This record gives sequence, structure tokens and C-alpha cells, in this order.
Amino acid sequence: MSHTTFDYIVIGAGTAGCLLANRLSTDPKRRVLLIEAGRKDDYHWIHIPVGYLYCIGNPRTDWLYQTEADAGLNGRKLRYPRGKTLGGCSSINGMIYMRGQSRDYDQWASLTGDDDWRWDSCLKDFKAHEDHYRLDAAADPAFAALHGNRRQGGGGEWRVEKQRLRWDVLDAFAQAAQEAGIPATTDFNTGNNEGVGYFEVNQKAGWRWNASKAFLRPVQHRPNLTVWTETHVQKLTLTRDASGQLRCTGAEVLRGGQTVQAQASREVVLSAGAIGSPQILQLSGIGPAALLNQIGVPVQHNLLGVGENLQDHLQIRSVYKVTGAKTLNALTSSIWGKASIGLEYVLKRSGPMSMAPSQLGAFTRSDPSQPWPNLEYHVQPLSLEAFGEPLHAFPAFTASVCNLNPTSRGHVRIKTARAADAPAIAPCYLSTDEDRHVAAESLRVTRRIVAQPALARYKPEEFKPGVQFQTDEELARLAGDIASTIFHPVGTTRMGRADDGMAVVDSRLRVRGVAGLRVVDAGVMPTITSGNTNSPTLMIAEKAARWILTAPPASPSAPPP
Repeated sequence: MSHTTFDYIVIGAGTAGCLLANRLSTDPKRRVLLIEAGRKDDYHWIHIPVGYLYCIGNPRTDWLYQTEADAGLNGRKLRYPRGKTLGGCSSINGMIYMRGQSRDYDQWASLTGDDDWRWDSCLKDFKAHEDHYRLDAAADPAFAALHGNRRQGGGGEWRVEKQRLRWDVLDAFAQAAQEAGIPATTDFNTGNNEGVGYFEVNQKAGWRWNASKAFLRPVQHRPNLTVWTETHVQKLTLTRDASGQLRCTGAEVLRGGQTVQAQASREVVLSAGAIGSPQILQLSGIGPAALLNQIGVPVQHNLLGVGENLQDHLQIRSVYKVTGAKTLNALTSSIWGKASIGLEYVLKRSGPMSMAPSQLGAFTRSDPSQPWPNLEYHVQPLSLEAFGEPLHAFPAFTASVCNLNPTSRGHVRIKTARAADAPAIAPCYLSTDEDRHVAAESLRVTRRIVAQPALARYKPEEFKPGVQFQTDEELARLAGDIASTIFHPVGTTRMGRADDGMAVVDSRLRVRGVAGLRVVDAGVMPTITSGNTNSPTLMIAEKAARWILTAPPASPSAPPP
């Protein structure tokens, strides 16, 4: 074989791609190529937890996407960060370890007709790569003995730790949430995440733990694993046999200014994310024929669902001024405060520089009639006008709330036939009556929590959205004014049953009608998980790796299994 021919080609060295490269290259007889458009993850701000502030919006590590003007956001456009480096979004995200709710996966099993997506099966795949601090020998031996084999995994690559700081004002918010009827919890990952507590994070000894460190670095010495960085996929290589069967045989890439044809003898796996994967499929002529004809891309396979079904968590940020509370706003207002933060991190790997973007979490219901928790809170001891802008000059905390199960659906569609041009990203937030109602109710839940006695000593004063807004209509419109993405796009290459005309992949993530091609990333989720989406994406990749490795080799003329 030539140096550009491999058994497997994985496109995208993000969360899923790094795990896939690790698992698929276990057999030294199988050659694996991992392709990443971004650079190596050797930028220091990737690894310092607070460095997400310098990675998002930075062309070194971010694709710098922007949404289309959104009617649900009253015409606003949003910055839409996506990781562009080894580790992908795990190199710039909030580091929160969250599986979601068991019902999420049981619903996937129902939608696909495949019981391998049920919670009990998925739990095994979560644990397969988990290295949970509670199972450390010296951490909590009683917990390990009681729960280790049931809830957490130990000895895997994906490190999960406690956060290395606490804030009095966040402790007070947690107590207020309990006074408002939300139970305390020390574990959001049992399958029912209802409760309030501090998030667990993907860190190791105060450093960010991204997918590249976890899965790629330990196996980078393998001679059968090749990693190409700064390599842009232009399109997939597709062929047809005499019967008309379409097969993916590789990818055309731009590498070092030269066009290179990389070939795969077994499979090509798209792991470019919920934005990148549908873009590559459409550029290759796989997608809605009407769109491709409009753009001028020759139609290879009319697959209607490619780029549709975009779902995301829209967080609504309520800001409260406080009195007598230590917050990051006050701590960073002086050069001495900033110096103390830096010194604490250098000496202890703790303090604000070890912070995830959100420290305290809560899951609850927008109203008592909800059958399960449908809201997630990210609570922070700081406030600002918008992400990337300076902190406010006054002490404050932010309670951001999102609808876990939005009914709004958007899309990702190429604008041109050029791979270098960003696609149109239209989340269509708050485009349903149900989502607007939940948005209004969630703001009322926030107000009810903040009004509890536990926070009274800090005299919280609602700065955003403002107490003058009370009706459903006012609150829904205000949500459109102040809400922002929490960076959880999924669903644009969703899996489904054979009779589902909008399903892009089957339950084993094989692209319908195209042999030798799978999609393995958050795009395959038919519905968004009830929580942060990074670790569920790893679970999906763990399943997919097993299926790929046990799939029989197919002849070039064989139809997809």
C-alpha cells in the first residue's frame, strides 16, 4: 500500500475522533489515518482551565463560526465556537462531565429500534473509558466498594475529578435551591440528574484533560497510526460499481498547499462534529438534492436529513448584583487580586484559574407538571455583558438556565461549493410556542430560587433581565434578547429506523445508501441529551469503535450492511 492508503480514515481529531483513532489502531495490522484541520494542541491556554477565555474566538483554536440572524433571538447573530485543534471541542469547552438522563438513551433506542442504545448498554460504554476520582484507592474506598462496579469506571483514559475551589455565594445559591424544593446531590450521573451541586470536571490535577491527552498521546508511537494536522478535507471520494452502488473510498484533502487523495480500504469515519460532518457530506454531493442543485454541487446521493434537525441548548443568563459577597468581578478588579489568582494556580493548581466556566449546577423542572427535570442551571460567581467582554465593575453572580429538551429545530447548509467557506448555521431558537413558554417559566424558577432566605444576606438585586418584565410575552422576548448558546449543537446527521426518511445514518451509524462510510459524532444524536454533550459523544465513539472493529471487510461492490 502507498503512504496515502489506509484501512481506516477518521476525519476530525476532536472528542470522538481521538477515541476512534486510539481504538481502531489497537491492531497493529490495521493502518489508521486521523485527519485534523487544526493544529496540534500545544497552545498553553488549552491546558489551563480558565484558558477557554483565550481559546474561544481565537483562530488558533476556534473555527470562528457565527449563526445566521435568528428570529427567536430578535434578529441577533451568535458567536458559535467549535474546536479547531487536536482534541476539538474538548480543548476549548467547559470541561463538565455529564452523561445526561437515562430516558435520553431509552428514547434513542425507541427511535432507532436498537436496544444497544438503551441506558444500561450505554452505561457500559461510558464506564469503558472512565477514570473517576472516586475509584482512586485513596479517595473514597467505601464509595468504590459500594458503587464502583455500578456507576463509575476506573482505570480508563477519561479523567473525572472534583473541582478545586468553592465559593460562598455559590454555596448560598445551592442552599436557596434546596429551600425552593431542589434536592442536594453529589452525583449528576446516575441516570437521573435532578438536584443541585458542584459539577464534576474533566481535569487532572488542575489541568484540562482533553481527548487528545486522554486517547491520542498515549498511542502516538504506534507505527500504524498516522495523524495529519493542518489538513483540510475538501470532499469525500465516492465511486459506483456496475450496479450503481455508491461507496466511499477515501477523501480529497488539502495538505501543505497540495491536493492529496487519501484512500481507505475498509471505512471512512466522519467525526467532524455536528457542523463539520454535514458540511463535508453536502460538499461531497450527499444531502438534500434541492440544496445541492442550488449550490451547484453534483448530486451523488439525495439524503434529505443531512444538515437538518439541528438542536442546541440555549441558556438564558440572569445576572444578580450582590452585596458582601466574594465574586470574581471584585477579585479581578485590582492588580493584586489578579496576582494572587495567578500565584495560587502556580503553587496549588487551584483557585479561579482552575475554574470551569460554570462551577455549580442544578437540574429541575420548569413547572411541577413536567415528568422529568427539563432545566439545567450553570451558576457562576461572576457577570459580564456577553462572553468575551470584561467583567462588570460590581460584584454579581450569574444563573444561566437552559431548556434541556428544546422542540425548536434548525439546520446547517453549505452556502457555496468551496470547503473553505463556512456553512449557514441556523439554530432557529425559540421557534416553538413550547420553547418560548419554558423560557418564560425558567426565568420565574430562577427568581423563586434567588428569593429564598439562604441568599438574603447578599441582598441580590436582579440586573438582567429586570424585575419589570413579568408576563410570558415579555419574558420570552427578553429571553431572545439575553440568551446565548451553551455550545451543544447535535442532531444534524441523526440516526433512525429504515423507514425514517430524514435519518442520515442507521443505528450502527452507517450512512444510508453509501457503503464504507459512517458518521460518529454528536450529529448522530436524534434528540439532544439532557445535559452537556461532550461525554455522551465519547460514549457514542466507544460503541462505534466496537462495531467498526467487528464488521467484516466488504468488497468494493458489496452493498452497505
